[in-house]
Amino acid sequence: MFRKVVQVTNNFKLKHKLIISYILVVMIPVMIVGGGVVSYFRSQAMDRAIDQATNNVEKTKSQLGNLLRIPMDVSNTLLLDKDLERMVTTRYESVLELTKAYLNYDEFTRFKRTYREIAGVRFYYDNQTLINNLELIPIDENTSKTHWYQQAMSTKSLIWTYIDDNEPIPVRKLSLIRQLPFPERRTSGVLMVSLDQNELNRMLLQEPFETLIADEAGNVVAAKDSSFVGKTLESLDFGVDLSQLEKGTHKLNIKGEPSYMIVDELVPENSINGLRVVSVFSTESIVKDANKVSLIGLVIILLVLLIALAFVYIVSFLTSNRLLRLSRHLNRLALGDLNVVSRIDGNDEIGQLSRQFNYMVESIRSLMNQVVEKTEQNTALEIAQREIKLKMMASQINPHFLFNALESIRMNAHMKGEKEIANVVRLLGRLMRKNLEVGRESTPIKEEIEMVRSYLEIQKFRYEDRLKYELNIDPQAQEIRIPPLIIQPLVENAVVHGVEDKEDGVEVNVDIQFNGDLLVIRIRDNGLGMTPQRLDEVIHSISSPDESENNRIGLRNVHQRLVLSYGEEHGLKIFSEYGRGTEFSFTIPVNV
Repeated sequence: MFRKVVQVTNNFKLKHKLIISYILVVMIPVMIVGGGVVSYFRSQAMDRAIDQATNNVEKTKSQLGNLLRIPMDVSNTLLLDKDLERMVTTRYESVLELTKAYLNYDEFTRFKRTYREIAGVRFYYDNQTLINNLELIPIDENTSKTHWYQQAMSTKSLIWTYIDDNEPIPVRKLSLIRQLPFPERRTSGVLMVSLDQNELNRMLLQEPFETLIADEAGNVVAAKDSSFVGKTLESLDFGVDLSQLEKGTHKLNIKGEPSYMIVDELVPENSINGLRVVSVFSTESIVKDANKVSLIGLVIILLVLLIALAFVYIVSFLTSNRLLRLSRHLNRLALGDLNVVSRIDGNDEIGQLSRQFNYMVESIRSLMNQVVEKTEQNTALEIAQREIKLKMMASQINPHFLFNALESIRMNAHMKGEKEIANVVRLLGRLMRKNLEVGRESTPIKEEIEMVRSYLEIQKFRYEDRLKYELNIDPQAQEIRIPPLIIQPLVENAVVHGVEDKEDGVEVNVDIQFNGDLLVIRIRDNGLGMTPQRLDEVIHSISSPDESENNRIGLRNVHQRLVLSYGEEHGLKIFSEYGRGTEFSFTIPVNV
């Protein structure tokens, strides 16, 4: 490990070594310490803000509980009010009689005068002789269909909700809803005690952060920003479903800014639902002062570090100037200038390197001439060897004996009525004849495709319905000449591996089309395909300069023949996805 570190270090320039050492030893430790201090201050400020917000929510919750006691007491008082029961259950014969009854009953007005927290009291009862005076209200069809009325009639408990009605004088306030039963008459009415909105909002005005109170349905009943009242939590676009948040502190992104949200709940006694207190504050607003102090300190530290960095740079420049001159000579040499001469004087190590550089250039100049000559010889020899090998592999069977034997088999099968076998033998003979012509420099695509079709028909005879194929050839590409035995090995690979690896067989598609000045040839199959590891092995094997003794005309041979004929960019490309199939493709320049 240590040797690797030393080796990597030796690859850096002297100037860079000095600068990196300064950065590692001085700048990074200082920045880490500074970052730690800044993070500590930010964390402390954030913790204090969270504690303050939590305490404020608890205080708001306590004040809200005291405020809600008033409508609860009012409702408990009216629960036992026999005058109210008698007045609402009486069937009035005339408006005058009703008016006298209304004038004699002033409990609702007295509550409003006594408690400034009460905005109004309403009682709903099914007595059509009553007249709606915004306090005693006969139940009509619209009222009976409201959610709050149906909920109140289904329970004896208290209900807290924001009333957003469409009456001539709407309530639109947080209200206590409860059923007042009249056991003797076996009837019930619904009492609504509405809280004063100003009293609710005034409770939140002194809060340092945005604070609001919402009912169970998500309606905002009070807020520091009074414009929020009456809206839903969803419409405030906090970017989170508040109804799903549990009690506690939550770190969120609200409108693209990191923020904290503190959620608490208050469920008054004997109530089936409660109210939720939500406090929201932005992280940026809390750490603003800490960031300002940290920024000033950071600027001072960076200024000192930059001055020191400039000093280190000047020292390293003076030390490495002669090395840079030698480096420029090396760059010229790397660009192929073998006439470069280094004239750096001195007897120190750099001067010795300069003289050794001149000796090296002279040696390279001599060796380059030898290498060029040797490379030309090796290239010619390699091409000749490949051509000989291809011819030898294609000539392993005596052609006269092979064709005579195949023709005898075909005639015998034909005479015995085995036309399908005779046709397969004929195709095999045609395929072998084309193989023996591999010594040709090139062949038209139409002949190569005929050989491919013969091979596929032979294999289809063998595998029957397990093999399907399709040949899509651009008619204008028929006479384009390509190296022989280029497409057939790829088709053979697709058929063999597809049929062997896939129980229900394989479909092979050969597609030859023009793409500008290039002829694109693709061989696709829907076989089992290859895993990424196997695909990497195959791609490496066809590009490797080494080959085994048992090498045959296959993927590697096709790839290297394409590279030798047209260049590396026109070599064989393989795409495969395990479970879906494999595609081989290559391109032929039309003007070649």
